[in-house]
Amino acid sequence: MTESLIPVAPALDEPLEILSACHGRVRANLQTLDRLIRWLPDHGADKDAQQAAINVMRYFNLGAMNHHQDEEEDLFPVLLERCPANVRQRIRRLVAWIKDDHRALEATWAQLREQLVMVASGDSDQLDADVVANFSAQYLNHLDREDNELFPLAANILTDADIRQMSERMRARRTGSHQ
Repeated sequence: MTESLIPVAPALDEPLEILSACHGRVRANLQTLDRLIRWLPDHGADKDAQQAAINVMRYFNLGAMNHHQDEEEDLFPVLLERCPANVRQRIRRLVAWIKDDHRALEATWAQLREQLVMVASGDSDQLDADVVANFSAQYLNHLDREDNELFPLAANILTDADIRQMSERMRARRTGSHQ
């Protein structure tokens, strides 16, 4: 990607960069959740709170799920196929941990989502601080492992053809042109 003063989202032909950029959006949405939990006691489920809840739900219902699919369906299989013998066990353990963590994150998200639906509709001004803190801590740990272990390994192992194939599949997922 070229250097710029204006942030530019990576193109779909840069799948590892897209996955990494998604982590920035996760962090931004976690920050919104943190602000929302502090906003609600003083302002209730006002229009700003409702919009924040809607935005967070939109991201974690769609963007985060696409991200998990990108990894599980596109990245992990080719990474496991291509990995050299000396790192095969490490990558298998890492991939298994990430998949298990995806399921744990999705379960925590389901709890949090129920509360956000009520805030988004203006029917409640309550978010369980422990659920929000747990979700945030889980996700930040998850992002750390992917950023510091998974993505560097993938960048060193995947071929240009692998990258092109991932790009095509990710594009299809986002445009609805896959099966």
